[in-house]
Amino acid sequence: MPVYEYACKECGHKFDSLRMMKDADAPIPCKNCQSLETHRKLSTFFSSSEGRSVTPQSGGCSGCGGGSCANCRN
Repeated sequence: MPVYEYACKECGHKFDSLRMMKDADAPIPCKNCQSLETHRKLSTFFSSSEGRSVTPQSGGCSGCGGGSCANCRN
């Protein structure tokens, strides 16, 4: 199950919750004030690749199309 980030419209508290994907946008009470006036936030993440590019690149092989798979050796 993924972890989703939420913010409370009542008190401004930000919190996260481990929820099933089907429940991601269902109402969830604020962990601070218990208000149901919460909304899911857009989450960011970190990716590391030991110095290799992790973003798709044009001109990759036909297997991945991005130039960063094992077949391309990028």
